[in-house]
Amino acid sequence: MRDSAAAASPLKVLALTAASMIAFAANSLLCRLALQQGGIDPASFGAVRVVSGALALAAIVRLRPGRRPGVPGDWWSAAMLFAYVAFFSFAYVSLPAGTGALVLFGAVQLTMFGAALRGGERFPVVGWIGLALAGAGLVYLVLPGVAAPPLFGTLSMALAGAAWGVYSLRGRGAADPLGATAGNFLRAAPMALALWLPFAGVAHADAQGILLAVVSGALTSGVGYALWYAALRDLGAMRAATVQLSVPPLAALGAVLWLGEALTLRLVLASVAILGGIALVLTRRGRRRSVS
Repeated sequence: MRDSAAAASPLKVLALTAASMIAFAANSLLCRLALQQGGIDPASFGAVRVVSGALALAAIVRLRPGRRPGVPGDWWSAAMLFAYVAFFSFAYVSLPAGTGALVLFGAVQLTMFGAALRGGERFPVVGWIGLALAGAGLVYLVLPGVAAPPLFGTLSMALAGAAWGVYSLRGRGAADPLGATAGNFLRAAPMALALWLPFAGVAHADAQGILLAVVSGALTSGVGYALWYAALRDLGAMRAATVQLSVPPLAALGAVLWLGEALTLRLVLASVAILGGIALVLTRRGRRRSVS
């Protein structure tokens, strides 16, 4: 347990948390903006994002005091990180930024809740209601209709969320989460470059597209994760999970203000159902089933 004297001030924790949530929401805006304007293709965006993120995190880990030798992380986690970035990038070819963030966040949380159930955690009735509400919100969001998001983009983002959920589960309890993330980004870099090769004939990137991908990798991913892990030291698990509810609304608001996306009634209702359902589960987490 950390010494109370070593704990950061509430204002510092708030600033770190707010900055990291804004960074995570900005990832959706940057990717959608780059692909929407045609400045870069999704495979190139993903490759540049991973490589620049690996470089930024390597620098952060190397410069911090008391750095550890070796390269933490593992190849399976790196594969999940790569899958997240790849599906994320291709999803935003057609998916609006706000909708994409909502699908991503919903898939991440549902994946982690499913793992908790499989691991023997028991949910109270309110928790089951929350899961049903969140699932219904996702189904409503993708139901066929004029306002329904593109199916391919939605499925791609759901897979990205599932991959990120598995990645998060594998990283729980890591002694050095920032170092492990840096190591996983480093391992994921050749995977991202390998994904780019089949698309080399149609790949394209202008200066703005590359800049947006670098910002997404180095700043809103690399620095964003560093800020988040600094905040996590003083956030409980429940508060850490709950505060992430802010990411989809932040992305949706940013998409309306800067990308000119419409805030549809379907997106609003689905957001209320998904985020409200997840909030119910987070506030009513049950106990692990006892083993006789």
